[in-house]
Amino acid sequence: MCRLAAYIGAEIPLENIIARPRHSLLVQSQDAQEAKLRVNGDGFGIAWYGHLPEPGLFKDVLPAWADTNLPSICRLVRSGLFLAHVRAATTGASSRENCHPFTHGRWAFMHNGGIGNFGHLRRDMEAVIADDYYALRRGTTDSELFFLMMLSNGLDEDAPTALRTTLAQLMAIAGRRGTAGQPIRLTCAFSDGARIFAFRFADDGQAPTLYLSDCLDHGGRAFASEPLEGRCARWRAVEPDLLYELGPERLAVHAIDQVQAARSAACPLRSISS
Repeated sequence: MCRLAAYIGAEIPLENIIARPRHSLLVQSQDAQEAKLRVNGDGFGIAWYGHLPEPGLFKDVLPAWADTNLPSICRLVRSGLFLAHVRAATTGASSRENCHPFTHGRWAFMHNGGIGNFGHLRRDMEAVIADDYYALRRGTTDSELFFLMMLSNGLDEDAPTALRTTLAQLMAIAGRRGTAGQPIRLTCAFSDGARIFAFRFADDGQAPTLYLSDCLDHGGRAFASEPLEGRCARWRAVEPDLLYELGPERLAVHAIDQVQAARSAACPLRSISS
């Protein structure tokens, strides 16, 4: 299992999320507390937004703690919206192309979990990807294919609908092909540079962890696989089967489970703080 974090708010150095907190993403790369694997050493990546619509991207196959460039970059680069990921490989070799986040245009996407029996589902997943997006494929992971499926299903126009359609396609493929007792578990965060979307979904009810912060010391908010300061009142678990849409001043929640009663709520940040 991988570990991830995503931040939105006032412009801050990347290190305020990735390296400085007591249980930062860098700490989680060596000592994850809520994952099957304690160590996530199969590469890392950061996507950050600045003065252009498209994110900057830095990723490598080295373990996060072993890259001598990472502390300097995290100290000097500042952003008001960024995503970061440390990888524990489940599908796909340890290569730069397979490291998260994956990007296209203004979008950045990262994933924790796995698609069960991916080798048998892969061809059918590839078949629903539009040609233009399939040509963008660089790696061999289930994560990248899921991202390309969402792009093909209209991510640019309507993120909740694109996600619902993609999940429905994936579950239909799994129904035809079978997952051989291997669950489909997806905990993802993705962004268009203005908002961060995040969700947890699993066909066995055991989606990988994800937490949402209330206001942090630097005034922003974050999603993280594990609370960055350890368990405390200002971090709460993200509910499964819901798509969280976090903007600069509001949080919207969209149902993504097709069999769940449709529900959607939007509220100002001040009313959802604990």
